Amino acid sequence: MKLSFASISACVLALATPAFADYEQVTTKADFVALVAGKSLTRPMVKLSVLPNGQISGMGAVWEITGQWQWKGNYLCRSLEWGGDDLGYNCQSVEADGAKMRITSDKGTGQSAEFRLR
Repeated sequence: MKLSFASISACVLALATPAFADYEQVTTKADFVALVAGKSLTRPMVKLSVLPNGQISGMGAVWEITGQWQWKGNYLCRSLEWGGDDLGYNCQSVEADGAKMRITSDKGTGQSAEFRLR
């Protein structure tokens, strides 16, 4: 059997690409709290603490971030202020992959942000 260059390239690429775990939906408050307890959610120029008591604090660029959160159904619902500006209330889907978390606004239909859990 003769293999084409494309077939060989695809196999080499598949073997050379590291396997990444899939994100899994977080659907309970207990699971969410277990993920964030004692950790910061970080991304470039953002560092947040999401505390089990419902408080959110941190920095985004050079501005302070404050807010509150609660768990409703399968969603993280939060209100935030960033640098004194009210970012409003939004319920968001949460997915986790070990040391990473993806939060998607509007119950999973809006924009997403990925954070490292450190």
